[in-house]
Amino acid sequence: MSLDVSPDLLDKAERGDVDEREFVDCVRTSLPYAWELISSLVAQTKVDGSDFADNQVPPPSEQARGQLLRAMASDAIRGALQRHFGVRLAFQNCHRVAVFTPGPRSDERYTRFTSIRAQLLNQSPELRDC
Repeated sequence: MSLDVSPDLLDKAERGDVDEREFVDCVRTSLPYAWELISSLVAQTKVDGSDFADNQVPPPSEQARGQLLRAMASDAIRGALQRHFGVRLAFQNCHRVAVFTPGPRSDERYTRFTSIRAQLLNQSPELRDC
């Protein structure tokens, strides 16, 4: 199971009435490594005043890696995180998450980061089994 969904939140989902803030809180508590990583990247853009920040450090454990993969692979989770933090997220390999702040400058950088060329250049033998 990728998220620890409370009975109350599950009941709301079954009725069709789900508040995104509650969903985001569920993501925060269920996937703490992914949440902290994305939070820290968002904070880095604010401190640096930049439109981009990325992580190039592999997760400390397979559990952490799994959290990150679940967060990035789910359209619902990724979309909620993007709206919550007001950023655009991108993902390469098994750990390279990037945060892009809104704006034309970051749009170009996002396009480069998510290109086929960038994906190929970001490969290494160490990451084959991640």
